[in-house]
Amino acid sequence: MEANHQDQPPRLGADAPRPTSRPASRPAPNASAVKTSATPLQGISSGEVIGLIISGIWLFACAAFFIVLGGGSSDSDPLRFVMTMLAIFMPVALIWVAVAAMRSARIMREESARLQAAIDGMRQTYLQQQRNSGSNQPSQVERKLDEIAQVSKKTETALATFTSIRPGGVQTNQSATPAMSAATGAAAADQASLALGTPVEDLVPPLSIEDFIKALHFPENEHDADGFRALRRALADRQVAGLVQAAQDVLTLMSQDGIYMDDLRPDRSKPEVWRKFAAGERGRAVAPLGGVRDRSSLALTAGRMRQDPIFRDAAHHFLRKFDQTFSGFEKNASDADIAELSDTRTARAFMLLGRVTGTFD
Repeated sequence: MEANHQDQPPRLGADAPRPTSRPASRPAPNASAVKTSATPLQGISSGEVIGLIISGIWLFACAAFFIVLGGGSSDSDPLRFVMTMLAIFMPVALIWVAVAAMRSARIMREESARLQAAIDGMRQTYLQQQRNSGSNQPSQVERKLDEIAQVSKKTETALATFTSIRPGGVQTNQSATPAMSAATGAAAADQASLALGTPVEDLVPPLSIEDFIKALHFPENEHDADGFRALRRALADRQVAGLVQAAQDVLTLMSQDGIYMDDLRPDRSKPEVWRKFAAGERGRAVAPLGGVRDRSSLALTAGRMRQDPIFRDAAHHFLRKFDQTFSGFEKNASDADIAELSDTRTARAFMLLGRVTGTFD
């Protein structure tokens, strides 16, 4: 296990993805336990014995009833006879249906134990071969699994876009369309101006939707030049820089508890639900946004929220920044853009913290 742990590359920061090599998640199976679970029980089981006893008691009680109380009746009504037989044997039939269900459940548990033992054995054999070969190159199976995961992610994004009922949805050019709508009102008046009256923002090209999404996902690794370039552009944008910094803070704090956004697989929400949230709706209408089901991450985050005031303040600040920034992004984004944004590390952190704090209740 130590050799496998040392093969993992060091993490660069909270925004870096998890290492691709996966350590064994289960210990080696106990041989005696596997042998015991793989051997089917011989003879009748305890459930069948109980079924026999209950059936015998029921039939004995019925016989005693008819002998003691039913001896004086001499009617030969066929309907009465049929109803009497049903009253006697229907409970017996139900008892043995329950016994059969118990036997099927026992067989399924045995099969599951044998299958789990076989999977654990294959995993241990594979890890041993990897350690013996000393190769850090991903195997063909891992490459295929990564390809399947990428295709599945693209398919889920397309389905989330196609199932949206928003009428008149249009596609945007991510590299040309500004991510944020222009600041108006008091926000625009608060911007600094040059001596000739030209706003500072007019001298810098607006942040595109493509760069906005890449920046909120953070660079994949130290070689992700496009990710770092998008991150620098986002930090230069006054409307987006606050969200990026707040997201980096909460991702760093959660990584201290072993909570990484790459490990979360939240339920996909339709773009129309995200648009309702941007419009200010709360409650059941936006409840699908809290689609994080990972119990350990939810429990660790909730405990950190209760015990750490610094983390609690950072989380609430991040939620406010995401709400404000997403409201401006939604106006220029298409359904496909929103679906792609929902798969970023920042959006997953928002779903996790939003569910823990009750934002979607």
